[in-house]
Amino acid sequence: MMEKETARPLQKMFQSVPPSYDLLNRLLTFRFDERWRKQAAKTILAGEPARVLDLCTGTGDLALRLRKDARAGTGIWGLDYSMPMLERAGTKAGERGLPDIQFIHGDAASMPFEDGFFDAVGIAFAFRNLSWKNPDTAKFLSEILRVLKPGGKFVVVETSQPRNPLFRALVHFYLRRISVPLGGMISGHRGAYHYLAHSAIHYYTAGEVRQLLLDAGFSTVNHRLFLNGVAGLWEARK
Repeated sequence: MMEKETARPLQKMFQSVPPSYDLLNRLLTFRFDERWRKQAAKTILAGEPARVLDLCTGTGDLALRLRKDARAGTGIWGLDYSMPMLERAGTKAGERGLPDIQFIHGDAASMPFEDGFFDAVGIAFAFRNLSWKNPDTAKFLSEILRVLKPGGKFVVVETSQPRNPLFRALVHFYLRRISVPLGGMISGHRGAYHYLAHSAIHYYTAGEVRQLLLDAGFSTVNHRLFLNGVAGLWEARK
């Protein structure tokens, strides 16, 4: 997914997939990640798209939500560069009786799909990895545009920056002093959780993400914030 993958502390965690990965996602976000992912799925499925991609699907949480909520006949794909993550996603799909999701091993910079293949592409809490201090950001966004049909939508749910300075400071304190040591201790991958916290603390504002998508070539971008700006949801149209 990234030419400089080896420099990313997340790489080792994503390839080994500690058993605590899903648990920590719920624990460290107080399960708000599930609520926000559900809102993303609702936005993606509005208008009843025929083909939907969960980009950087990881262990498949967004793809599973999409499959559960989509009408019969909607095609759901999940793409990720980590085979262990995809294997976990496939196992979860089988356990939940949702076997008809097509999980694909692939590179977000060169996806194995035809031009205009998808009506909608979604990404949940992985856009930061593609867009923050990543030399290939333009390549990723261009590829997303390529696989979307004209009029298709790209839906992002990701961390953001609270507008209130005091609340923002509190959130940043939590990320530094609680999520890093707790995530590192439970997962055994302190470096990965340090990177996740550091990137969240320094990530773009909602307006900057909107501008990034517009500059990439999307025609319109709407967004809304959750929990006073701790996270946001962006809907961009091709």
